[in-house]
Amino acid sequence: MTTLAQRTTTTRSLWDLVRYRSGRAVLYVIVLALCIMFGFPIFWTLMSSLKTPQEMFAYPPVIIPQNFQWENYYQVLVIPRIPVQRWALNSTIIVVLGTVGTVVTASLVAYSFARFEYRGRNLLFIITLSTLMLPAQVTLIPQFVLFYNFGWVNTLLPLWVPLWFGGGAFAIFLMRQFLMTLPRDLDEAALIDGAGYFRIFWEILLPLCKPVLATLSIITMIDLWSDFLGPLIYLNSPEKFTVSVGLQFFNATPEVGGDPMQHLLMAACVLSMIPVIVVFFLGQRFFVQGIVMSGIKG
Repeated sequence: MTTLAQRTTTTRSLWDLVRYRSGRAVLYVIVLALCIMFGFPIFWTLMSSLKTPQEMFAYPPVIIPQNFQWENYYQVLVIPRIPVQRWALNSTIIVVLGTVGTVVTASLVAYSFARFEYRGRNLLFIITLSTLMLPAQVTLIPQFVLFYNFGWVNTLLPLWVPLWFGGGAFAIFLMRQFLMTLPRDLDEAALIDGAGYFRIFWEILLPLCKPVLATLSIITMIDLWSDFLGPLIYLNSPEKFTVSVGLQFFNATPEVGGDPMQHLLMAACVLSMIPVIVVFFLGQRFFVQGIVMSGIKG
C-alpha cells in the first residue's frame, strides 16, 4: 500500500509538472505572438525610414532595405519647406507648459477633495468624474468659439492654458486616489506644530507623491506630444504646427526632386517616437508604482 501510494503521488507530481510546463509554454507562445503582432508595425516603420524611394514602392514588398539610407534622417531635418525643428520646438513648449500646469493644478484640486470636509464636496467630485464620459468632440465647437473670441486661434495658447485649470478629471482622480492612501496623522502632526494647510501640502504631502506625480507627468507628456486633433483645429500656419500635425505635411507637400517622400515621412515618424520612448523608459519604475499605489484605497 505504501509503495502504491508513493507511485500515485509521484505520477500526480509528474502530471502536475507537465501541466504546469505546458501552460507556461502556451503562455510564452501567446506573448511572443502578441509581441510580433504589435511590434511589427514599429519594425516596418524603422526599416521603411532607411529605404530608397524605389524600395518603398517595390513589389513584392522589401522588408529590410539592401543598403540602409541613414541620410534620410538628415534630409528630414534640412528640407526648407518642412520646418521639422520648429515643429519639435512647438511641441516641446506645449508639453512642458501643459505638463507643469496639469501637475500643479490637479494636485491642488485633489488635495481639496482628499483632505477637506465641506458641503458639496462629494457632489463636486462626482460631477468632475462625470466629465470623463463626455467625448471631447462634444465640447469642441464651444471651446473653439471661446478661444476665437479670445483671439487665441493660430496660437499655442489653447493647447496648454486650459490645463492650468485643474488639469482634467483623470489627473484629479489619480492624484486624489494617491493622497487618500497617505495617513492623516501627517496633517494633524503638522497642524500641531503650527504649519498651515498650504505648507502641509507643499512640504509634507507633495514630496510623498513623487510616484504619482511622475506617473501623471509621463501620461500628460505622451498625450500632449501625440495630440493631433487639438493642433489641427487651432493651428493654421505651418510654422505653428506641432510634430503630430506636421507629419501630414510630407503627404501634402510636392515631391522633392521628383521622388516620393514616404521614406522621409517614415524617418520623421521614427524621430517623433524617440522622445516618447525615452521619457517612458526613464520613468517606467515610477509609472508602475504610481498606478499601483493609486488604486490601493478609494
